Amino acid sequence: MTHRRFTSILIGALAVIAGALYLNSNRNPPTPDAHGMPLIPALAAELDSVTALGVRKGGTAPVVTVHKVAGQWAVAERGDYPADVAKLRKLLLALGDAKIVELKTSSPANFPIIGVEDPTQPGAMGAQVTVTARDGEHSVIVGKPSGPGYFARRGGENQSYLVEPPLSLETEPRYWIDSRLIDVPTKSIQSVEIKPAAGAGYVTHRLKPDEDGFGLDRTPPGRKALDARALAPSATLLSGLTAEDVAAASGMDFSNSTRAIITLSGGDVITLDGLPFGDRHWIKVTADKDAALAAKTKDRAFEVASYRYDAIFRSLEQLLVAKESKAAGNAAAPVRKPAPAPGP
Repeated sequence: MTHRRFTSILIGALAVIAGALYLNSNRNPPTPDAHGMPLIPALAAELDSVTALGVRKGGTAPVVTVHKVAGQWAVAERGDYPADVAKLRKLLLALGDAKIVELKTSSPANFPIIGVEDPTQPGAMGAQVTVTARDGEHSVIVGKPSGPGYFARRGGENQSYLVEPPLSLETEPRYWIDSRLIDVPTKSIQSVEIKPAAGAGYVTHRLKPDEDGFGLDRTPPGRKALDARALAPSATLLSGLTAEDVAAASGMDFSNSTRAIITLSGGDVITLDGLPFGDRHWIKVTADKDAALAAKTKDRAFEVASYRYDAIFRSLEQLLVAKESKAAGNAAAPVRKPAPAPGP
């Protein structure tokens, strides 16, 4: 074979290889490096225009909807009760900051393994978050946590990702309510009247304006009240009182509730009706002069922690010195030993 013929064959072979590579690159374009790309590219620039956030899990209907009502954020599943704006902003910022670490499966058969299967199906592990903003909706399915991040998939796409930083997503509406309910310092309380559903009621009142001591009106005959400091309301009576949950008051029967009538300095009166329901404790709030509190609590009932409930609705017996039992009195009498039997 001459040198010229060998060169011609080599050039032809290289041309065939180059053509094959070109065709193959057109059929299978290289996958771009997604590392560091935002999970929801447009969201960070639209945070100030967000008007709603919805969460779906285990069904087609949203389990949580936080939306704007008359310019205020509210939780639809709790009768449009005010939402916790700080929690909402924290989630939106986390979604806006979410960055792709690496590509994961794009096969729907593998989605349940990492929790990014269809979230509307019963028993789905993941939850779909849909954010409504100025330029439309942004949807992402939040799957299982993984190390310092979590698995995710954009709505309508098959490609899944490992995403960082970590994200906490609550799917219970009670988590999203503004839990702040009443915050009245104990020094403002002048008297507390308790009208229990059963048994004797009572009234305690502040003895001196600038002192903590309280007195008990109409102490039962033969009984003694605790000292003035012990009769004073608990420091957690109305100070920083928060709600665990909220519901329509019409769905509960408060006709047989225990009532606490709390008079404050300045003449304002806050009335709390208490109703235990299983292991949960609910109150209904009525405010005479606090217009904002009255509007916030109108036609609503609030679940409170059991220890806060007990601090509000103390029984009369808790304010009295314990009775001395007869057994204790008999124990104080000397014991006479029997005389020894006479000897033989």
